[in-house]
Parts: sequence; structure tokens; C-alpha cells
Amino acid sequence: MANISTICVYCGSSSGGDPVYAEAAEALGRAMGAAGIGLVYGGGSIGLMGIVARSVMAAGGHVTGIIPQFLKEREVMLETAHELHVTGDMHERKRAMFDRADAFVALPGGIGTLEELVEIMTWAQLGQHRKPVLMANINGFWDPLVALLRHMGDEGFIRSGYEVSYLVAERIADVVPMLRSAAAAVPSRPKPAAAESIPIADL
Repeated sequence: MANISTICVYCGSSSGGDPVYAEAAEALGRAMGAAGIGLVYGGGSIGLMGIVARSVMAAGGHVTGIIPQFLKEREVMLETAHELHVTGDMHERKRAMFDRADAFVALPGGIGTLEELVEIMTWAQLGQHRKPVLMANINGFWDPLVALLRHMGDEGFIRSGYEVSYLVAERIADVVPMLRSAAAAVPSRPKPAAAESIPIADL
């Protein structure tokens, strides 16, 4: 993987209690738009989700929203997104977001954001993808999760060879450079060898 053209951003459908979270979401959107990187996200117009999406669009970036049918009203679907995809359920939504993204960023959020982040980290741990995963650690928001992951390893629940691969950015300005650097470091998958034909008589 040599290029980051789209980033899937996981984040809250609320703005949180500290204005710094909204400021970070807006800054991330600006940085992505300025870098020509498109946004893939949950499709909502409220909270950090809406802020990052509108900020990407304001900076000239492309926005793809993916939202399950039952959340269209609760998360107030962003009708102005360049692309909107309505899925049947959460599983379909998450798979569609994965397929369209070159990397993943977790801004602060609630249990849904945590669940999405941990799932994409698990897929990487199990060898299902090599896309960069980054926590935007605004105000130390993700420190407890980083400590928990370290604790799991110390207690023997994350074995050698199955370490969880993730990045942590303390500043929004570092997010895009860190993802690009990580993507450039991922070796290209070797082309599969041509299958050897075996005469039927030899079977």
C-alpha cells in the first residue's frame, strides 16, 4: 500500500463535553481535504461525525457516508454528502466502510466508536488486513485503551506474534503524515504463482 486516498473516521454522534473535541474534528477534516483525501464515515450530520464531514467538504474533499436504515433519523443523515449509502444493518455498514477505506482514524466517541475501533484492530491482528489504524488521542482520550491493551499483553492475553498494530497521534497535524508513512512501509503483496496444471491421467 503506497497511497492513502480515503480515510474511514470513527467518532461520536455527539460533540463531547470539551470544545477541544469539536476543534479536533474540524481540524482533521481540513487536513484531509487539503491533502486530497476523501472521508468515509457513518453518514450522520450531528456531533463529531457531522463536524468532520462538513469540514472535509469545506476543504474540497470528497465525503462518503454509510448509514444503516434504522439510524437515518437518529443520527440525522447528512444529505449533502457526495455519496450516501444506506445499509440493512450495522454489519453491512462496517464492511462497506472497510472496503472503501485505505486507513482508519478514531476520534473520541462513545461505545459505538470503541466497538468499531476494536473490531478493525482485531481484523488486523488476525491478518485480515494491513491498513493503518490510528487513534487521535485528543486530550489523552484514548490513554485508558492504550493502557488496557498493554495490560492484556502483560497478562499473556495478547501472545507474541499477535500483537495489536496501531498508531497514536497526540496532534491532529500528525495524523495524515503518520498514516502515509505507515502505508508506505507496508510491503506489496506478492503476486500469486501461476497454478501448475496437472494432467488428468496423473490425478
